[in-house]
Amino acid sequence: MTTPEDLALSAIVNSHKIDPGDAHAVSALDPDNPPWGVWTALLTWSASVALIFIVPNLCVVPYIAYRYQGTRGLNEHVLMADRTLVLIFVSASLPTHLLTLVIVWAVITKLGRFSFRDAVGWRWSSDFGLLKSVGLGIFLFLAAWLAVGMFGAKPTDLDQIVQSSRAAALMIAFLAVATAPLVEETIYRGLLFPAMQRVTGRLSAVVIVASMFAALHIWQYRQSISIILSISLLSLVLTLVRARTGRLLPCFVIHLVYNGIQSVLIVLDPYLRALLQSWQHDAAPGMLTCLIRPFV
Repeated sequence: MTTPEDLALSAIVNSHKIDPGDAHAVSALDPDNPPWGVWTALLTWSASVALIFIVPNLCVVPYIAYRYQGTRGLNEHVLMADRTLVLIFVSASLPTHLLTLVIVWAVITKLGRFSFRDAVGWRWSSDFGLLKSVGLGIFLFLAAWLAVGMFGAKPTDLDQIVQSSRAAALMIAFLAVATAPLVEETIYRGLLFPAMQRVTGRLSAVVIVASMFAALHIWQYRQSISIILSISLLSLVLTLVRARTGRLLPCFVIHLVYNGIQSVLIVLDPYLRALLQSWQHDAAPGMLTCLIRPFV
């Protein structure tokens, strides 16, 4: 049975008059007609989600076994109060992201047969360049800040991690710019969207992919409706940009700017607190909470 993936591969080979066995023959691909199918995309996405849960937990098992050997009454509150454990858990996101990128690269490029850049549209659109991407990233951050100001922001699980230690906060800030935007944009807007669009149509694909991205973050931010709304808006805008431009690079830059502002504020947190507290003693912590809320 011929699959959409087979048809896409055949079209690429025929249109470029290449030898299918040539490992570097394809140099120009259509990001909206990728050489992978929707089931391959969904399976890869499922693997990426599984890694998010499996790898960090595997990394903390040796520490827990050593540190809490024979301890009774061990629960989530006890573990979350352990700064070393929290740091190990957060740091495990780095190998998780790197492993995910390797898997996604293998799927998108067919183990190097195709150009990653061409397959996902890693270039600027003629009418959507760097300035628009940076501006939209800043606008989305301001919209998120406004949502927090309007609806309030209850402490979330991520807040607890950021506040557990300075090392954990800095690791979160690092991951938010170094790996998270690239991993998430490659999976959702680079891999899932074009395959889904080919099966369901553009509008349905926008709704499905944006919802999948937002849903994955809902549990993480379940305590705060304002953050959930902000993440949902971010996801929708990023997917719409991908649908309109046919390019992944603008989405990556928007996401990078959005996370980057949060990361800068996390890094500057102690200094901002000291500065604000010198101006408004009781109001400073509340103001700062709205400022440095991490949307990663």
